[in-house]
Amino acid sequence: MVRINKFLAKCNLGSRRQVEKLVLDGQIKINGKVCTDLASNIRIGKDKVEYKGQVLQYPQDNFYIMLNKPPGYLVSHHDDFGRKLVYDLLPKFDIHFFAVGRLDYRSEGLLLLTNDGDFAQKVIHPRHKLAKVYRVDVNRNLAKSELDKLRSGMKIDGKSTAPAKVFVKKETADGMRLKITIYEGRKRQIRKMIEQVDAKVTRLKRTQIGSLKLGKLPPGKWRLLNNSEVVKLKRDSYKTEENR
Repeated sequence: MVRINKFLAKCNLGSRRQVEKLVLDGQIKINGKVCTDLASNIRIGKDKVEYKGQVLQYPQDNFYIMLNKPPGYLVSHHDDFGRKLVYDLLPKFDIHFFAVGRLDYRSEGLLLLTNDGDFAQKVIHPRHKLAKVYRVDVNRNLAKSELDKLRSGMKIDGKSTAPAKVFVKKETADGMRLKITIYEGRKRQIRKMIEQVDAKVTRLKRTQIGSLKLGKLPPGKWRLLNNSEVVKLKRDSYKTEENR
């Protein structure tokens, strides 16, 4: 919520002192009723504020959130089956956030949320080729030929994928841990890639997007990106586009 004098000043109706006079003179309406109370708060995106019959639009700042998505959460604003949603992990902001790309219900790790559509497009659109890095546990050890197949690109749902970077991080009797970097964001892409070499993903965690790393953010927790991180992500997308 925003105090009414700040709201009106942000809408370029004058200085704080000037807009307070507008309120005291009865020239401002909130939800159809004249407001003369300077202590009134405005719920951004919910309250209708008018001046001389014109509805005022609050110039919202852009927000960028990094969430460490736990497995068992759906990246959606609602679910007909009552499953847990990633938005349940956030405070009830007045601003509408949407996810930048997706992680499926079973997957975990770095998820970006924002109200900046241009930023989201730069991060997720394939033409920008922004790297997405995943830690992938597989149910068996893969042969070199199978790893090479993952690296070289393959057809998923009738369309070829771009080459991927695949590194073996650990091998055990129960399976293998891989670090996979892709530059697209197709639905369930990595799971489908692994299925094409007759193996299954047992755990999938996104750890990095462009220069932004998940780091030590605990599962289910979130934080706002700082300006430097946002600038670097935008720069990452510009660089990849320039190098095409």
